[in-house]
Amino acid sequence: MAADVTTNASFSESPAKVSEWRRFVRVFFQRRIVIFGFVVLIILVLTAIFANQLAPYDPYKQNLKIILQPPSGQHLLGTDPIGRDTLSRLIFGTRTALLVGFVSVSIASVLGVTLGILAGYFRGITNVLIMRFTDILMPFPMIVLALLLAAVLGGGIQNVIIALGIATIPGYIRIMCGMTLSIKENDYILAARSMGASHVRMMWRHILPNAIAPIIVVVTLQLGFLILAEAGLSFLGVGIRPPGAAWGAMVNEGYRYLVRQPILSVAPGAAIMLVVFAFNIVGDALRDALDPRLRGTL
Repeated sequence: MAADVTTNASFSESPAKVSEWRRFVRVFFQRRIVIFGFVVLIILVLTAIFANQLAPYDPYKQNLKIILQPPSGQHLLGTDPIGRDTLSRLIFGTRTALLVGFVSVSIASVLGVTLGILAGYFRGITNVLIMRFTDILMPFPMIVLALLLAAVLGGGIQNVIIALGIATIPGYIRIMCGMTLSIKENDYILAARSMGASHVRMMWRHILPNAIAPIIVVVTLQLGFLILAEAGLSFLGVGIRPPGAAWGAMVNEGYRYLVRQPILSVAPGAAIMLVVFAFNIVGDALRDALDPRLRGTL
């Protein structure tokens, strides 16, 4: 009798509830390199927000009396060929990088997810039209397609954002279409359809929430890549127009003086490298934390 009581008690005990948030935080911050990347991104955002207070000089003010000065107490990173403070321009360049990155990835993700879910849900002619449009864009490397669009549209931050946004849409369409085709086969989708749920409700209330995790990871990884792409376009002269402060344009302006004043190219180049590295590390950690097959148990 005592054995039966013990057996019944053991079966009646329910497992302790696991906090998904605690599990996410544990997996996300389990590596020190991720903490470093996360801190870098926080510093980047704060620098962009408080650029006016942090910059020691006006980043656009020219002073031909102090051109190409080496780093000193007054100008910590020296001055550029027309006498502008390099550190101030580097600080204001964070605004350009974040603006281009976040707006471009927002355009690409919203349009790509919308087209992808429509293609996967309705199939038929809708799927054919959307996926053939994607196939037309896919053969072009993203940076080449962005370079072509930027050259056609012209320079300036708005055109760069449009070019980068359009160039990165195909990846989101393919991912979302594949996720939609997979999720549609689940029983809860069939149950919702049998209860008379509309197409809009099926897509935005049942399919999208269950497919959003990989999209979040792709967005995080794309942010660093788009910042690097914007720097490349600016370096090639089809990106941010002068006198706008952009890291790629600063590298382009400074490479002519690598022997005399290497800091002009090294400083913005190091900033680009550090930010892209931070976004990639955080995106990788985010993937591990959101994927139940990789995050393990608490």
